[in-house]
Amino acid sequence: MQNAPIPIVGAARPAFGHLLRSSRAARRLSQLQLAVEADVSQRHLSFLESGRALPSREMVLQLARALDLPLRERNRMLVSAGFASIYATRPLDAADMQSVRAALELLLAHHEPYPAVVVDRAWNLFMANAAVPRVFGAIGDLDAMFRHVCGTRPPNVLAILLHPEGMQPFIRNFEEVAVPLLARTAREALEHPHVQQVLDEVLQYPTIPARWRSLDLQRHANPLPVLPTEFAAGDHRLRLFSMMTTFGTPLDLTTDELRVESFFPADPASEVLLRALAARG
Repeated sequence: MQNAPIPIVGAARPAFGHLLRSSRAARRLSQLQLAVEADVSQRHLSFLESGRALPSREMVLQLARALDLPLRERNRMLVSAGFASIYATRPLDAADMQSVRAALELLLAHHEPYPAVVVDRAWNLFMANAAVPRVFGAIGDLDAMFRHVCGTRPPNVLAILLHPEGMQPFIRNFEEVAVPLLARTAREALEHPHVQQVLDEVLQYPTIPARWRSLDLQRHANPLPVLPTEFAAGDHRLRLFSMMTTFGTPLDLTTDELRVESFFPADPASEVLLRALAARG
């Protein structure tokens, strides 16, 4: 009975079939397409989605791999089928995370004099290079801003960017940047409930129009290849675009969800300004 589900006592969990069907629908796959990808019969897949059949632990993982689910969702799917989670969550300062932290620190340091931060899927801030307070310090005291916007919770980049008492007043093309950013976050929230919590809070900010709370995700699914954010503080004008870097083969929830957002100058004037700020220290 190696594949028998492990009873889970506690709060009600979503049915495995429902999660499987919603994950497949989110990727716009037919039952036949997923069956081919997962190397199972379409009939068996249909039985799993309807609850007429129960999956083995190996089948849950096989389908999760075929769907390319994030590790948190693979754990959720395992639990919904009655099995224990297999992917752990380690704090970034744990001993066996030293190589991960060293890699992040190397990326941040090498990106100087340009700003770079380490965030998770919900935009919680974990690390930042020395350029971040140097560059954005012209806007104001970042630590004080984070405390005011986020309180005792972890600093959140999405919150401080869109809050009226954060960076929002200094973003010249606010709507142009905010709408695709919110749409991207909303798409991620479809599979990550913890992202939805942050999104719900941000959507209540007075700087967010009511019409943005019902975004057409498909309309904003393909923004421009690079969309710079234009900051203005005093006489300074800074245009930055960003690039995300993730780990290729994560086996831990923390590693799977961390990403490095690296900012680059979008024009020669911004390049000059970033290097001048670095020279001044």
